[in-house]
Amino acid sequence: MRLHSLLALAVALCPVSAFAWAPSVQTQHLLTRGDAWAEVLPDTNGAGLIHAAIDIAAPPRTVWAVMTDCRLAARLVVTVTSCKIIQGDQARGWDVREQVTRGSLFVPEIHNVFRSDYQPFTLIRFRRVAGDLKAEQGEWRLQPLDGGAGTRVIYVNRVAADIPVPAALVRAGMKRDTPKVLMNLRRESVAAAGRSGV
Repeated sequence: MRLHSLLALAVALCPVSAFAWAPSVQTQHLLTRGDAWAEVLPDTNGAGLIHAAIDIAAPPRTVWAVMTDCRLAARLVVTVTSCKIIQGDQARGWDVREQVTRGSLFVPEIHNVFRSDYQPFTLIRFRRVAGDLKAEQGEWRLQPLDGGAGTRVIYVNRVAADIPVPAALVRAGMKRDTPKVLMNLRRESVAAAGRSGV
């Protein structure tokens, strides 16, 4: 019975440990000098496992506000054409969002519906609900820096899309684009902090 309980606990903890990535000492050095960092590892069923991070000179509350504002989605991910909340709200600790990104020569338009669960100013866990992605599950972690004057943002996502492009090329695209999104998040967060006088 005890062994059964331990196995059940291990299974329950497995999804959490999959996203327990943290920047290495070498990566932290790159972050402190101002770089955005990302890697994309191959995962099961053609998915990519994204690990990424950036340091931002704005408080977690400010970064959080930028990240969770649908009106700013296209400033963070430039291919976003639509973002709307279709169920729930942050005040209740969760919401479901519908987001559309425009296609390109090899990648079709992608319609994505995902649920986010919120722990204000520290953690956003998200997962696919419906849409064109085969899989999406991950989290954003916000860690205060410099006594709360800054924020380290850590991003982990296991994502797979059902598109006629080799998985290696999809992963290369994610590795190229993820740092751009993080740099956009930094720009918008620093600007928001400046407007609020923080």
